[in-house]
Amino acid sequence: QVQLVESGGGFVQSGGSLRLSCAASGVIPNIRAMTWYRQAAGSQRMLVARITSGATGDTTNYADSVKGRFTISRDNTNTGYLQMNSLSPEDTAVYTCNAYIGERWYDSTGPGTQVTVSS
Repeated sequence: QVQLVESGGGFVQSGGSLRLSCAASGVIPNIRAMTWYRQAAGSQRMLVARITSGATGDTTNYADSVKGRFTISRDNTNTGYLQMNSLSPEDTAVYTCNAYIGERWYDSTGPGTQVTVSS
């Protein structure tokens, strides 16, 4: 059974950086895509970034609010990353991931990782 667990969140000052990880475990035939979401208190969940594997390489997409500051990537160990730079208090949220593995999407099996940015 596939499990996805996020890590790497924490408390950082405005302008700082964090690197989030999304680790997939279990039977992993093929990770075709991975998405990072965030949900701030009192707000709806928002798609932050997505990476999709294709015939010519990976394609990345970002929410407008994080373009130029966040970078999504993944390695060959079934782990995805979200590098977050120039963080602002508006980035404060719980960050979660999901992944398209085999023929379906799998949601995170963890609580997400909290990112708190102070001004």
